[in-house]
Amino acid sequence: MSLQPYILSEPLAAKTPLVVDSPHSGRIYPADFGYSCPLALLRQTEDSYVDELIMGAVNAGGTVITAEFPRSYIDANRAEDDIDPAVLSEPWPTTLKPSARTLLGLGLVRRLCRSNVPVYAAPLSVAEVQERIEKFYRPYHAALANTLSQAVSEFGECYLINAHSMPSQSHENRLVRRPDFILGDRDGTSCDPSFTRRVQNILLDMGYSVALNDPYKGVEIARRYGQPQSGQHALQLEINRRLYMNEQTLEKTEGFARLQKNLTEFFQILAAEIISAVPDRLAAE
Repeated sequence: MSLQPYILSEPLAAKTPLVVDSPHSGRIYPADFGYSCPLALLRQTEDSYVDELIMGAVNAGGTVITAEFPRSYIDANRAEDDIDPAVLSEPWPTTLKPSARTLLGLGLVRRLCRSNVPVYAAPLSVAEVQERIEKFYRPYHAALANTLSQAVSEFGECYLINAHSMPSQSHENRLVRRPDFILGDRDGTSCDPSFTRRVQNILLDMGYSVALNDPYKGVEIARRYGQPQSGQHALQLEINRRLYMNEQTLEKTEGFARLQKNLTEFFQILAAEIISAVPDRLAAE
């Protein structure tokens, strides 16, 4: 059986315009990956268990989309032209636009597993990368775009929570402990700021610490699908890994069940607030 690019989980309650996705929690490694670094290190690049943490959204009428492929194979939260030329064995057929992080080895196709640890023993061919884009990247984005479009059609608006996990400490300054959550709305451009405040306030009321746009503002998914002028809102949600897992062994801790329960409650509160603000005519249809 071939690896599917994503799983789409439909609402288990009355549908709302809430969509939640996890592009980085995939943990099925394709047979043609060809990585040369230790798998244990490569797996630390995953957003481990975020797909499980967010699944409670379906009980709140939300639709959940989760990637099955690992981000280190092809990263759905990068633009298609965000490729580091150093990862390729030959020139790309069109112009590339690598971002600063991509030139550090963290692009559409990851070059480094961690600092000074390459993912591959040799560069990849253009054909190899194009196949990953066609088989995994584009189907994931097509599913996400279609789900958001349907929500806008039904409700006049939609709200995407793009879920990720983050290391508990900054790589730049190991003495700095990050907050429980970081919300990224690309400095107020990917969603209505009132939606960001709504999410922030729910999490604060639940006793969590929350930061905005620092250091994570949102990347390709928030940029591409955040169109608040058209009623399509996208907010990146970073979850601190210390809340639920051992960051070295990737084992769940006792905090996992508590966080999963709290996030299920979070989605219920958020969905109720969202649906209460939907125009009456559309909500009744």
